[in-house]
Amino acid sequence: MIRSQLLNTARRSVRAFASTSVASSSGAPPATPSLGFQLSEDQLNIQDAARQFARDVIIPAAPHHDKTGEYPVDIIKQAWELGLVNTHIPAEYGGLGLGVFDSALVSEQLAYGCSGIQTAIEANGLAEAPVVLAASDAQKKKYLGRMTEEPLMAGYCVTEPGAGSDVAGAKTHAVKKGDKWVVNGQKMWITNGGKANWYFLLAKTDPAANAGKAFTGFIVDADSPGITVGRKEWNMGQRASDTRGITFEDVEVPDENRLGEVGQGFKIAMGAFDITRPLVASAAVGLAQRAMDEASAYALQRKTMGKPIVEHQAVAFMLADMAIQIEASRMMVWRAGWLRDQNKRNTYYASIAKALASETANKCASDAVQIFGGNGFNSEYPVEKLMRDAKIFTIYEGTSQIQRLIISRAVADMAKQGL
Repeated sequence: MIRSQLLNTARRSVRAFASTSVASSSGAPPATPSLGFQLSEDQLNIQDAARQFARDVIIPAAPHHDKTGEYPVDIIKQAWELGLVNTHIPAEYGGLGLGVFDSALVSEQLAYGCSGIQTAIEANGLAEAPVVLAASDAQKKKYLGRMTEEPLMAGYCVTEPGAGSDVAGAKTHAVKKGDKWVVNGQKMWITNGGKANWYFLLAKTDPAANAGKAFTGFIVDADSPGITVGRKEWNMGQRASDTRGITFEDVEVPDENRLGEVGQGFKIAMGAFDITRPLVASAAVGLAQRAMDEASAYALQRKTMGKPIVEHQAVAFMLADMAIQIEASRMMVWRAGWLRDQNKRNTYYASIAKALASETANKCASDAVQIFGGNGFNSEYPVEKLMRDAKIFTIYEGTSQIQRLIISRAVADMAKQGL
C-alpha cells in the first residue's frame, strides 16, 4: 500500500518534471524550467518518506550492522517495499523513473541514517545506470524489470586489483566464440558482490585498441558457471555494505547480453558516472548533515567553564564551517542532478559535487569527533562511525584526485575556447 502510494507520488512528480525537460518528438530542444530552490510537494513527500525511513528504521539498526558486518537484508527489503530502491528505473519497466535530482533527495536521507546501508542500496543504481543508458528494450525488460518485481541486488564489476582509477588498465577480457563471449579475469572491491543477482561487467575485447574502443560492456547473471565470489572484505567503514572480489574463469556470456556495440563499453561505463556521481555526493552530504546535527546537539548540552560549549567561539565556528560546507555541497549536487535531468552534459559539475561533498563529509565527521572530545573517540557515541564511514567517499566512484583531473581539464578546455 505504502509502496503504491509512493510510486504514484513519484510518477506524478516525474510526469510534471518531464513535461518541461524531455525533448519533443519533433526534435525540438527541451524547454528549460526556471531555476529555483523550492521543492515541489511531491518531491517533499518523497524526501520525507526517505527521511522517516532513515530515522525510524536505519538509525536504530546501524550500530548492529557496523559491529557485525551483517548485510541489512530486512532493511533493504523494507526500503524496496517503500520504493526507495532502484529509483531511476524507468516507469515502463516498473520503476519510479525518478531523475538524478529526485534520486539525490532520497540518497541524502538514507545516508543520513547509515551510509553503509545507503551504499548497498545505491550500488543497484550504479549497476543499473549502464543498462538504463545503453541496453535494448528486451534487456531492460529482463534485467531492470526483475528488480522491480522483488528486492534483488546488482553489482558494477569494473574495478580490478590493479585497475582502480586507471580503468583503462583493466585486464579482464572477453573472447567471442560463436554466439557467446568467454570471460576471464578478476574484479575487486565490488559492492553487493556476494548478494547480486546480476553484474554489469566491463571486459577488454580488443587488446590492440585504445581505451575508448578496447572494452565492451556485458550483463552477466551472477549464477553463471565459472564465477567465484571472494570473501566479504572487512573495511574501515560502511561495514553493512557487502564488498568482495569476483573471479571469472571461462564464464560464458551470450551475445544477447552484450550491452551496446562492441568497443563501446568504456564510454558506457564512464557515462554512468554522470548519473551516479551526484548520488554519491548526495550521500556524502547526508553523512555530513548527520555529523553536524549530532555535534550541534551535543554542543548544546555539554558544558565547560560554566556554559554550553556551543557558546565557546572555537566550537561555534566549527559548526558554522560545517553549515557552510554542507549547504555549498548540497547546491552543487542539485546543480549536477538538475543538468543531467535536462539532458545537458554535467560531467564537470558532477565531479565538483563529488569532490566537494566527499571532502565535506570527512571534514564534518572529523570536526564532530573533535567537538565530542574523548566521547567522540568512543564507539558508544555515533560520530566515530561517521568518521570511519566518510573516508570511502573520497575514494570510490572516482577518487578526489581523479575528480580534480576531470575538473582541471575542463577548466583548461574552457580557457582555450575563451569561455
